[in-house]
Amino acid sequence: MTLPFADIPEFSSQLTGRGPAEDIISIIKYIYIRYIGSALAENVWYIISTIISISIIIILTILIARLVNGLLEKQIPKIVESSRLGKEFDETSHAMTRRLIVAAIYTVGILMTILLIPSLNRIAIAMLVGAGVATLAIGFAAQDSLSNIISGIFLAIFKPMRIGDYVDFKGEYGYVEDITLRHTIICTWDQRRIIVPNKLMGSDFIVNWSIGNPETVWPVNFGIGYSSDIDKARSIITEVAESHPHVLKEKGINVRLIELGDFAMNLRLTFYAPSRGMAYDAGCDIREAVKKRFDAEGIEIPYPYQNVIIMKQPVEASSCPVPENDHSQEEEQAN
Repeated sequence: MTLPFADIPEFSSQLTGRGPAEDIISIIKYIYIRYIGSALAENVWYIISTIISISIIIILTILIARLVNGLLEKQIPKIVESSRLGKEFDETSHAMTRRLIVAAIYTVGILMTILLIPSLNRIAIAMLVGAGVATLAIGFAAQDSLSNIISGIFLAIFKPMRIGDYVDFKGEYGYVEDITLRHTIICTWDQRRIIVPNKLMGSDFIVNWSIGNPETVWPVNFGIGYSSDIDKARSIITEVAESHPHVLKEKGINVRLIELGDFAMNLRLTFYAPSRGMAYDAGCDIREAVKKRFDAEGIEIPYPYQNVIIMKQPVEASSCPVPENDHSQEEEQAN
């Protein structure tokens, strides 16, 4: 039996002459090795080489980013000290510059990874072709993240606050622990960490206690009874304030009557302290010491109270008529 493809030179060389079955098997092996096997081997090798290349890029990107971050963290302060940048390039600018450079390294690594993957490469080319629509879509999806990054850069440039500054933000007092590309960390007096997005820090109202002169004017209010001696109370408050180590006596201490309230005459002490934290501590200590002195000197600290008058009303006589004694039955029994 002669096979139909026996006359083809490429296949005729594979014929064994041992019969049609052996010849067919031999030709199938040849086709698999020549065409299918080589294609599979080529695809497998391409996939393996792509995976290896991507892995190398990822590892190198991470290593380079960490190496650069460590070098910048150590070397930038030395460069700043030896240059004319001085006070303008503080810890906030240092941290933001370091993070921007590291972010750029990661961005380059991601772009190189995209270029190595054909499917992602085609998507990237399509996005470049339709750049207008793609830019709008990406911008809308990443609006908050981009706003936070841009606000973080503005915070580092214009410095409404810096790392280490003491601030009041939405009723929370603490110091700025860190400013990242996305958020700002505020450590409060009770060691809570408040994570605030940078766009809020750039658009909301902030009280910075560290800008300019850190000295603080601090008020403490006291109420005394209307029968108490105002001059004596003022003298006690002044003596207690002058004895506290955190009070800047040379800046002046004032005690004034600010209100004649419903229950008390209200006096206000104002004093200077080196910082807001010291002022708060001094205010608590002075308030306690004045209370003890007032008790010892017989000065009343009034509080709101009410007089409750209970009136006793006489019990009214019953409106029901009292029945008269019926003597008719007694008379009948007597008869």
